Amino acid sequence: MTSPSLPDVGQVGLIRRALRQVAESAEVDFLNYPAAKPYEPARQAAANWVNAGHLGQIHANDVVLTHGGQNGISLVMQCVLRGRRPVILVEELCYPGFRRAAELLRADVVPVPMDAHGLIPQELERLAQMHSAQLLCTSPEVQSPTVLHTPLARRKEIAAVAERCGFDILEDECYRLSEASSPSYRVLLPSQSFYVASISKSLTLALRIGFAVAPKSRGNALRRAAENGFFGLSRPLAEMVEILLSDPATRDAARAVQAEVARYVRAAVNALGRYDLTWHENIPFFWLRLPTGWRAAAFCQAAEAEGLRIRSAEDFALRDARVPHAVRIAVNAQITIQSFEAAMDRLRRLLDDPPENIGV
Repeated sequence: MTSPSLPDVGQVGLIRRALRQVAESAEVDFLNYPAAKPYEPARQAAANWVNAGHLGQIHANDVVLTHGGQNGISLVMQCVLRGRRPVILVEELCYPGFRRAAELLRADVVPVPMDAHGLIPQELERLAQMHSAQLLCTSPEVQSPTVLHTPLARRKEIAAVAERCGFDILEDECYRLSEASSPSYRVLLPSQSFYVASISKSLTLALRIGFAVAPKSRGNALRRAAENGFFGLSRPLAEMVEILLSDPATRDAARAVQAEVARYVRAAVNALGRYDLTWHENIPFFWLRLPTGWRAAAFCQAAEAEGLRIRSAEDFALRDARVPHAVRIAVNAQITIQSFEAAMDRLRRLLDDPPENIGV
């Protein structure tokens, strides 16, 4: 799979139940435009859902409900960017949705070099000053595709660079399934840090529900961007979000999804662990640096011939970037664990037998 697929551990039933409650409620407005006041309980439910303490204090007015995480990213960019050719900074290997959102807004994207702890602060500052950058898009908790984690000391350095150079930070945390290990940029730099998350990787991709959290005192600007763009989430959908995210059983389902994903990740590690694999059992994908004899494009083609779709490192880099011979492999927890183990064994056999006509 090119993107993670989640198992149904009961969340589908919870979603159906919430939808029935909305359909049968006499309180839902099916006739008028969305209004701010009725949405406050849904925004507060979202704030409670995303924040395990690492975001600092969140008020409902800081939260905007979005159509998935990608919509949240676009919304933040619309709120922040100004001028004809604004510049956005990204990790040199990063979630492709950053680039796609930037292209829609006619923004230029500049990659920032990374090391084992994430963005290199000195390079970040140099490039920010060179290009008068307005926004940094980053995933410090779960970096896609590399599975890197940015520790607190490095985050503090990055926040200090942002403060000196005056650019905002967009922190994308859509891939985090477990508790956060470090305070977010919203805590470290509260006046310049936006936060985006969704339920796509923890519950379901189908609903397209995301959350954008504004820096302190900038919630009105983020809400205006949403209202000007799409008037806000539909009222029935917002009511369903409130019911679903307020139900303790939904938390239990998210933890069950995490546990099941961990089982599939461990199966992959059992098959591929002797190779250069970066993984964490709470992350629904892993990063494989290919052995000598394989190039990423050729390996992806060979895997597809075996019925397996994986993503080359090139998919996560700008067009002219130099990229490693590596691939990202996503967990497909909608097939049986036996089928997944067989798929990983097919990948291992490919790794064990690289084509002789491909050089280093």
